[in-house]
Amino acid sequence: MNEKALREHLVNLLSGRGAHVDWKASFGGIPPKLRGVRPEGLPHSLWELLEHLRIAQWDILEFSRDRKHVSPEWPAGYWPVAQAPSHAKAWDKSLKSFARDLETMKKLVANRKTDLFAKIPHGTGQTILREALLVADHNAYHLGQVLAVRRILGNWK
Repeated sequence: MNEKALREHLVNLLSGRGAHVDWKASFGGIPPKLRGVRPEGLPHSLWELLEHLRIAQWDILEFSRDRKHVSPEWPAGYWPVAQAPSHAKAWDKSLKSFARDLETMKKLVANRKTDLFAKIPHGTGQTILREALLVADHNAYHLGQVLAVRRILGNWK
């Protein structure tokens, strides 16, 4: 098995390279007035999607590396209470946190000392490989929703 290639493929997948628009493009250029708007017929605003992405990714990362981590209550703990950010700095803080945690997950995967196939000791059979794929899959799914919301709001090409 070519472990180096596997790690590179995982990092690329986490980065959104290939078939998906990356997270930076997905969230770039959204005016503050649209961040809390729920389009008719859709359940989430852009803020709700961003926060859900941030919270879920953080939870998966922390579960992957901290045996003492306690996950939020499912499902309520994975979604923000508010439909819109309280202020512009909340939006920026959420994006920075998302970026930081994604970079940390990519470093965990890229680190040759990380056994991608070993069961996480405090888990129920999960591996770092599985958790990295979960982050990539979850992010791709919800970033697709972000683009759909932006299109409906007239804020995507």
